[in-house]
This record gives sequence, C-alpha cells and structure tokens, in this order.
Amino acid sequence: MDKRVYFLMIISFVVGMVELIIGGILDLIATDLHVSLSQAGFLITIFSLIFAIAAPILLLLTAKVERKRLTILSLIIFLLGNIVTVFSPTYSMLFIGRIISATSGSLLIILCLTMAPSIVDPKYRGRAIGIVSMGVSASLVLGIPIGLMLGNAFSWRAPFVLISFLTVLSIITIYLFMDKVEPKPSFPIGKQLSTLKNRKIFFAQSTTFLFMAGHTTLYAYLTPFVKETMGIEGSWVSIIYLIFGIAAVSGGGFGGTLSDQMGTKRTILTAIIAFGLAIFAIPYTTFFLPLFLVVMIVWGIMSWAISPAMQSYLIEASPETSDIQQSLNNSALHLGIAAGSLVGGVVIEQASIELTATVGGVLIIISLGTALFSMYEERPISHKANKTRV
Repeated sequence: MDKRVYFLMIISFVVGMVELIIGGILDLIATDLHVSLSQAGFLITIFSLIFAIAAPILLLLTAKVERKRLTILSLIIFLLGNIVTVFSPTYSMLFIGRIISATSGSLLIILCLTMAPSIVDPKYRGRAIGIVSMGVSASLVLGIPIGLMLGNAFSWRAPFVLISFLTVLSIITIYLFMDKVEPKPSFPIGKQLSTLKNRKIFFAQSTTFLFMAGHTTLYAYLTPFVKETMGIEGSWVSIIYLIFGIAAVSGGGFGGTLSDQMGTKRTILTAIIAFGLAIFAIPYTTFFLPLFLVVMIVWGIMSWAISPAMQSYLIEASPETSDIQQSLNNSALHLGIAAGSLVGGVVIEQASIELTATVGGVLIIISLGTALFSMYEERPISHKANKTRV
C-alpha cells in the first residue's frame, strides 16, 4: 500500500475531530462565554450543516486546481479557523471560527477520499478508501472523549490547541512527502448533479443517509442510554467509548478489505444486515455487561464497514463523476448524523431513551431497502416463440 494513503488518513482524522470534539465540553464553553447550553450546542449543528453543504460546491469550484497545492491551501485555512477558535473572546468570534473550520475541513475530507484511490493500484482502491475512512471514523468516535479529557484537565480551548498543532504537522508532511496529484477532467455542474436522477445513485446516497441516521439515533445518546439502562457511571462510560472507538476505527479498514475480496454489493448488504441485527439486539443485552460489549463491538465495526464499500460502489456506478459522488456521499453521511441526532432527541422527549435503538434499527431496515433498490438490475423480458405441434 502506498504510504501516502496513511498521510491522507491522518489528515482526515485531524479534520474530522473538530466536528464533534466539543460535544463533551459544551458546558465549559457556555460558562466561559456566558451563553446558554443550547447556544453552545448550535456550534455542532452549524458545523455539520456547513460541512455537508460546502463540500460538493467547493469541489466543483476547485476542479482544476492541482490536488497537493489545494490540500496545503485548505489546511492553512483550516489552521486559521482553529486559531480563531482558540483565541475567541466571544461567542460570535467562536461561531466564525467554526464556520471557517467547517468550510475548509469539508473540502479536505473530500480531497483525501478522492486522492486515495487515485494514487494506488486499482486492486487496492477499496482498501485505500477504507484506510482514509478509518481516519474519519476515528475522529468522529474519539473526538468526544478527547475533547472531554483535555477540556476538563485544562480548558475548552485545549483541544483546539492540539488540533492546531497537528494541522501544522500535516502541512509540513504533505509539503515534504506528497507528490503532485493532477485533478481529473471536470464535467459541467448540470451533468454531475443530474446523476442523482439515476436510480442507482439516488438510492445509494439515500442508503448512506439512512444508515448514519439510524446509527446516530442511538450513538448520539449512548452516554445517557448506558447510564439509565445499565446504571453505569464514571470510568466505565469512558471504557465503553474506548471499546466502541477501537471497533469503529477497525471497521473502516475491515470494510475496505472485505470490499476488495467479496465485492462492493455483497459487502454493503452484509454490513447493513449485521448492523441492523446488532442495534436491534442492544436493548436486550443491557442486563449483562459482557454480552452488551460483544454486541456493541459488532455495532461499532459495522457502523463504518459500509463506508469504503459504498464509496467504491459509487465509483463503479458513475466513474466519470466519481469525485462529485464521493462528495455527495460525504454530505449524505453528515446530514444523516444531524438527522439521527434530531430523531434521537425527539424519541427521548416523546417516549423514552430505551426506544432510540429500536427507532435507529427501523431506519437501518429502510436503508437496506434503498440499497436493494439501488442494486436491482432491470432485465429485459424475453419472449419465447410458441411452437405448434403437428
């Protein structure tokens, strides 16, 4: 495997951390900047929305820019956003810093996902996407505990100091070790976006959205879920996050390898079915911690095993617009995260936290349906001539 893929994985991890890293330190931010907890929480919402919307637009606007140069420029802007965040004296300034980070970060993630398969042999394409996906998944699942640890030990600004330092290292690494990567020929915007009219593409993107929405419906509220259903407190919550994080990170690499070996379609369907069974089973395992952890590990692995397979599937389905499809898929992923968090909150308010797993499982079932719709191949009806016996 080309070592440059691992540089891209590191970048995806650093960038991805910014999205959810403040999830565990919202109370610290609210207290320090004299705002309500809901206002502090909106910093996550605005980041996710910009992250989802900006990526495909920026990818089109920068279609002709050499990729190494564009990556370094985006990292510099990303660094600026985090510096603004670190030194923000007011909520408004912090809000601006989040916008800068989200805008540049969304492009960086797509650059990593599109460069990875283009710098390796075709037989390693799924694995390369899987490695970069490991960086993204690691950032999303480890961001909260990292932010919580540094924020409580120092201040809510400490996690962003760490991210700024890692961003500087990423800039230096890309500058010294990454070769130039020429952009692929660009296509008119209308032609690229019109691919969503294609049944295969539309339902594939819908699958990602529904899959991540189902996942986040429970994961966004995992801490109160285990506290209320299992009576777990303190260090055990951190241990559960750590175990889930390791499982989810390995899921990206596992999914990429599985995709190369058994094909994208079978990998996608296998991941959805295994994930759905695991998330439905979660509420019935809370009486016995070891059993809960085993099922949670399956949930964690499968939550990200689908990502590299779906990316490869989209490349196969529309190779001439593969960049925009990966960008739109990334948008679908983050919109799914936002939707799942919203759905989970409604379930908790209107029913109970125990039902978040069941509702998430229902969304997974729907995602299995959209995946099957995408993969269904229409076959022409053959007509057999009637033979007359004499």
